[in-house]
Amino acid sequence: MCGRFVDPNLRGTEDEFSDLRVNPFPRRFNVKPTQEILLFAKSPLQGMMARWWLIPSWHKGEIKDWKATTFNARIEDAAQKPSFRAVWKHGRCLIPAGGYFEWTGEKAAKRPHFIASAGNEETLWFAGLASRWREMLTCTILTRPANAAVVSLHPRMPVVLNADERDAWLGGSDDPALGAESLLRHHPVARFGIEDDGPELIEPEDRPAN
Repeated sequence: MCGRFVDPNLRGTEDEFSDLRVNPFPRRFNVKPTQEILLFAKSPLQGMMARWWLIPSWHKGEIKDWKATTFNARIEDAAQKPSFRAVWKHGRCLIPAGGYFEWTGEKAAKRPHFIASAGNEETLWFAGLASRWREMLTCTILTRPANAAVVSLHPRMPVVLNADERDAWLGGSDDPALGAESLLRHHPVARFGIEDDGPELIEPEDRPAN
């Protein structure tokens, strides 16, 4: 499951905005489905913006008529699903993130947790699929069964790829084990609303004062 995430911090990296064919935008800390997000596709990697909620190219109605929940796709069966079958073969992409959120607890008092990289690389690279619907590029984030690092929060997680797996994914790998060994850490954060957006959302509540 991945329903909220944080934009990556690309400043000072090889994927900095100055090297991309997209306009810089303020970093967001509560990215939601249907918003535009950054993805990388093709080889050499090319940055572009896409609507996060995939619409297959064959959809004949208007955007409001697409009712299926397609901002996530299960890596185990996406290749067989009508919505993802074509882009599984021809729409592989990578979606960078600074981390993502999951919620635990009772419905009326769910607590958000921020999940980030526990490795040397700050950016998480999600496996994605991109579909061009009319003139609009749309995309989905692949999910898989959660590994030991995050299973206490949710039974599923995004497919987070290491460097070798990124090449394999873009090259057409069908391995459902992709992302199983991703290094992640998490901590609870203060509750926030759908429209809230601020860097304080990803800091531990017990962070020492400066």
